[in-house]
Amino acid sequence: MRIVVLAGGTSTERDVSISSGLLVSAALREKGHEVVLLDVFTGYEQDILDVDALFKQNYSFTDSAKVSETISDIDEIRENRRDKSDRFIGEHVIDICSCADITFFALHGGEGENGQLQAAFDLLGLKYTGSGYLGSALAMNKGLTKSVLTQKKVMTPRGEIFRSVEETKDWKVFPCVVKPCSGGSSVGITIVKDKKDFKKSVEEAFAYGEREIVVEQYVKGREFAVGVLGGKALPPIEIIPNGGFYDYRTKYQAGAAIEKCPANITLEQDTAMRKAAEEAYNALHLQSYARMDFILDKGNNAYCLEANTLPGMTPTSLLPQEAAAEGIGYTELCELIIQYSLKKYEKKV
Repeated sequence: MRIVVLAGGTSTERDVSISSGLLVSAALREKGHEVVLLDVFTGYEQDILDVDALFKQNYSFTDSAKVSETISDIDEIRENRRDKSDRFIGEHVIDICSCADITFFALHGGEGENGQLQAAFDLLGLKYTGSGYLGSALAMNKGLTKSVLTQKKVMTPRGEIFRSVEETKDWKVFPCVVKPCSGGSSVGITIVKDKKDFKKSVEEAFAYGEREIVVEQYVKGREFAVGVLGGKALPPIEIIPNGGFYDYRTKYQAGAAIEKCPANITLEQDTAMRKAAEEAYNALHLQSYARMDFILDKGNNAYCLEANTLPGMTPTSLLPQEAAAEGIGYTELCELIIQYSLKKYEKKV
């Protein structure tokens, strides 16, 4: 097949996306596919476009990526763009994707994961991996996610959505978690122990350009993630950070956390968490694959924290580790994601 892998973009998770895109591209080429790796934002900045040649040479916009401890300078990325426009989709991206059998979204955060790009591709009749625009939008907004999970009786921490610092003044539940409504990779998330540091954390969450933030009860317990592939839950993986909580640095710096899969839990805990992951997946109208994050408290209650519609595919990412525990290698996982994604486009009889 001819496959475009879209990575990069302008979200705070740009570096993570490029790392994912490079690995996915390599895996798909190993399976014999013709693969073009593009930055969705900068696109293909050449005056002459020969799409056939790009696929035949397995073109990549970069051959290296490193996820640093801090997020990319997005302003610099924008400044270096050739056409200097504010459009999210870069030069020739749609032209090249139109010539592919499917586009693999190796994007994380922002317009690449919140349903906007999915909706654009739907309108253009282009096939892509992962959930559709509705599921993507619901899962990206942590406030909407919480509302849907509560309605569907999937256990989740109690919380509220706020649209300004002023609105949060009456919050009285401590400790609590403050997070941007639509961010990813734990960027901007803080655990607040008492009222003293609350306002500062709220201001920090809003500093990431969010119109809304979520403040929720802090649930103390063990951290887990459960991937769902083709509607079926994979083995839970436990994350044990080496100090602090599972933040951006801990997620993407090797050795910053211990990850155990299969997790050291009872059969009952395993079964309950897998069931909750599948229920969340269905409640949020997700498709193809996704990953749900959980906290398991001392009372064995599994709280679903959020859903990730385009989970990371980097060397330290959780979904590939879960798949491996099920006997699914990285290359096969990429192939399965494409196969499950193509099922979205099969005509219903």
